[in-house]
Amino acid sequence: MRRAQAQAEAVYESFPATFADETHPSEGLRLVDHASFAEAPADSWRYRFVKRAMDVLGALVMTILMAIPGIFIAAAILLTTRGPLFYHEQRIGRDGRLFRIWKFRSMYSNAVQRARIGDTEPTARVLEWRMRKHRRDPRITPVGGFLRRWSLDELPQLFNVLCGEMSLIGPRPIVKTEAKFYGDLLPFYLAVTPGLSGLWQVSGRSRVGYEKRARLDALYVRSRSLRTDLNILLRTIPAVLSRVGAR
Repeated sequence: MRRAQAQAEAVYESFPATFADETHPSEGLRLVDHASFAEAPADSWRYRFVKRAMDVLGALVMTILMAIPGIFIAAAILLTTRGPLFYHEQRIGRDGRLFRIWKFRSMYSNAVQRARIGDTEPTARVLEWRMRKHRRDPRITPVGGFLRRWSLDELPQLFNVLCGEMSLIGPRPIVKTEAKFYGDLLPFYLAVTPGLSGLWQVSGRSRVGYEKRARLDALYVRSRSLRTDLNILLRTIPAVLSRVGAR
């Protein structure tokens, strides 16, 4: 955990000066306050070995099962809107390492203009769109809306799992510009491999406030175990099918 705290300090120091001066992304969204969490225990070799084996096996099985649906998803995206098939973005991984996350594109190519945010808007305004899930987001395509409701836009992240950049279960990977708002909870995100699903996803997703989401992720990191991972994995299926909080 100390290593994660050192990585968190390095992330903070790398923020541009213009961003460092901003303390709130919007009036209604506060910084995550200090949390009195005990330090997260280090992973045992057995836990890491078995978890990695579960990740590889699970990702391979899901990739095979979703291969044909993936072809139809790709065709729907390319035939209905202009733009690339995939969307990619840098995220923060374990120990603060940056990696590229992949998704099926669910937004219009001119998404920023549709949301009326641009380079002239303050960083806080841009972050608000990232940290809040709007019910009627003008950036999302009709096909993209369907993909998001069923979490199908995240299927390409199975390749991130196979590459070891992500796990099937863990905190959602965050972007560097959001890290400032996690405060003392950031080291918990840097202490583990980010996940495709996690405690936040099976607890209501977008219906859960931003601060509670961060605390749920930190709670997972503090109490993670193979039993916890299996429990979340089994709860992910009904959570996706119910579409509760999916936007």
